[in-house]
Amino acid sequence: MPASTPPTQAGADGAATASLPSFYSPRTAAADTNAPNEVSNLSLQNDTQPQTNTSQPPKSALAHLAEPALPSLVSPAFTPPVTPGTFTPVSSGDGTQEGSPREREPRGVPVDSSVDSGGCGTKRPRLLETLPHVECIVRARIPTVNGTQMFLHLYTNNVDNKEHLAIVFGEHIRSKSLDAPRPGETERDRMTRGAYTGVLFPGRTESGMLAGTPTSSTEVPAPTQAPLVRVHSECYTGETVWSARCDCGEQLDEAARLMALPSNKTGGIIIYLRQEGRGIGLGEKLKAYNLQDLGSDTVEANLLLRHPADARSYGLATAMLADLGQPAIRLLTNNPDKIRAVEGPNREVVVKERVPMVPLSWRGEGGFRSREVDGYLSTKIQKMGHLLDSGTLL
Repeated sequence: MPASTPPTQAGADGAATASLPSFYSPRTAAADTNAPNEVSNLSLQNDTQPQTNTSQPPKSALAHLAEPALPSLVSPAFTPPVTPGTFTPVSSGDGTQEGSPREREPRGVPVDSSVDSGGCGTKRPRLLETLPHVECIVRARIPTVNGTQMFLHLYTNNVDNKEHLAIVFGEHIRSKSLDAPRPGETERDRMTRGAYTGVLFPGRTESGMLAGTPTSSTEVPAPTQAPLVRVHSECYTGETVWSARCDCGEQLDEAARLMALPSNKTGGIIIYLRQEGRGIGLGEKLKAYNLQDLGSDTVEANLLLRHPADARSYGLATAMLADLGQPAIRLLTNNPDKIRAVEGPNREVVVKERVPMVPLSWRGEGGFRSREVDGYLSTKIQKMGHLLDSGTLL
């Protein structure tokens, strides 16, 4: 368990909050709707501009976003307090300011899966002959407690009955299937399912889309560099019930932190696949936990339950990235073998760089440590070929 929090801590209004259990801590800063990321992403126009462009509201239309900050919420103590990304100025010595090392763009390692020496691992995963069919059925803006905003995309598909997600940082990243017009729908219908440009506001009547193409002149142009992408598999225990058996929650936090940094101009995508327990499901995963308590490691436990060591598939991730218009990406992972799996049967998505995943706890900047997670990471290195260099500072 992470270290206990102090008995009291000042809340958003300066008053001391009540004592909380050891695994909770008050949020370190109230939501700030005037944070740089929030304002720049909203692309607001001033009141003197014509009101005919319904993709952009007058300032008064966003008055409800400027209400006083809500009381501090609580979150697991091991969640990095700067997730998603924030900016802490550090003097560079020449009178200018720059972000601290952990607040700069992470460095990637160039990879090429077309050659054996391309840094993409030794495995040749079995891939589907064709990618699954996916469709984004709704998109919504998610303002976060740290002021950054992202867009949550919900996908359906033709291979399972699960709803998979894409968490998108950057307005220039759009879904082809979502933006495509649908027979008989109204402008209100389009805005309701998230096929709009700019920002929604009370009284808006037009989506800013025409025949599936953005028509607003204020749309953010796409950068030339590939976006940072994390393909993350669901982990209820590590993300929701504070399990110290794995570091999945920390890795999800770190991915969001890096993609929301002001220094990241390329945007980012977290593909959140609903394949719990490396694909074996929550029930079997809990059985595997019991086998681990009886002495097995994570790989042995899966095998004893007659499951593969890793039953995950990444065809849906490839199809979702293609739908989001990303033919080239920088993949945030420590697993070089994942690169070929994410690229797809015909390299529909090409991984240009592998960016190491180094959560804050590995750098001694927060996070948690436990006997269980140490064993989990050791198994990843020794049996699954992951590259976990806790001393790497990006």
